[in-house]
Amino acid sequence: MRQCSATCAGARAPAQQPDRDVQGTIIGYHGITREITERKQMQDQVWQLAFYDPLTSLPNRRLLYDRLHQATAASKRTNRYGSVMVLDLDNFKSLNDTQGHLVGDLLLVEAARRLNSCVRETDTVARFGGDEFVVMLGDPGLNRAVAVSHALVIAEKMRTSLSDAYVLAVCQAGKADAMVEHRCSASIGVALFSGDAAGPEDVLKSADAAMYEAKEEGSNLIRFHAVTS
Repeated sequence: MRQCSATCAGARAPAQQPDRDVQGTIIGYHGITREITERKQMQDQVWQLAFYDPLTSLPNRRLLYDRLHQATAASKRTNRYGSVMVLDLDNFKSLNDTQGHLVGDLLLVEAARRLNSCVRETDTVARFGGDEFVVMLGDPGLNRAVAVSHALVIAEKMRTSLSDAYVLAVCQAGKADAMVEHRCSASIGVALFSGDAAGPEDVLKSADAAMYEAKEEGSNLIRFHAVTS
């Protein structure tokens, strides 16, 4: 029996060896720390793919809907105003047609950067698809006039920023970078919501209608729409 016990004990996997810092304190074990780190990295990658746009690293449609559901629910509890903007780049298709999708992607990345620079950390800038973006402003306030004024200031800041010339460096293997300059304005539709007025789909529908109104009236404009459920 003793021999069997010794044999069984010998068959066990070797004990994990501890990792120690310079003071001799155990900070982990060989194998375990790496496994936990790799698992965390995989979880982060899955999260990134599920909720963020791979090109611009902005929140995608799925994450936007989640945050908008939270915002409309909070508005129903508090009667505070919320604000959503839908933006469409006015002269984007011509760039794709003449320079190709690679250059178009570079412009979208730069447009995303400019939009993020115009808002606060409590706001959400999302890529809705193609050259369409959605911006949700966090907690504009209780007063409608103040909420409208705040949304207009941010929308105008974004419109101005997006209208500046884009100088895009196109990397080509074995060649010097090619520089492409393009001008691309944006049409912006804004929808305010408060209380029981509407759900996320109604808010986006109203902002989208306002954006199309801006396009029909000449582009590079900002238009407001009331949210209707």
